[in-house]
Amino acid sequence: MADLDIETLRRSATDACGLLKALGNPDRLLLLCQLTQGEYCVGDLASATGVEQPTLSQQLTVLRHNGLVSTRRVGKQVHYSIASQQAMEVMQVLYRLYCQHPEIEDPSK
Repeated sequence: MADLDIETLRRSATDACGLLKALGNPDRLLLLCQLTQGEYCVGDLASATGVEQPTLSQQLTVLRHNGLVSTRRVGKQVHYSIASQQAMEVMQVLYRLYCQHPEIEDPSK
């Protein structure tokens, strides 16, 4: 690890905390996990995740305001995709650690 000055580390820590805070909700985490598979419209996201519409809209707004997802309008539909490379990389690590081997028992139990 290269030597970084404390102010650079502080800014990086603040940025990382913002990302982790946005990921710190099970519904948002589930939505991002689904979006790693590609772009989804709101209705398809609701069907795929089981997150109900009011909660879905609220959590997508949080993700959008944090720059983690972007939108694209097609007619009356809004399509969402992951906009942050950092979020995509973190989601890939989380998938590998928690989803790739579902037969492994939860260590917190």
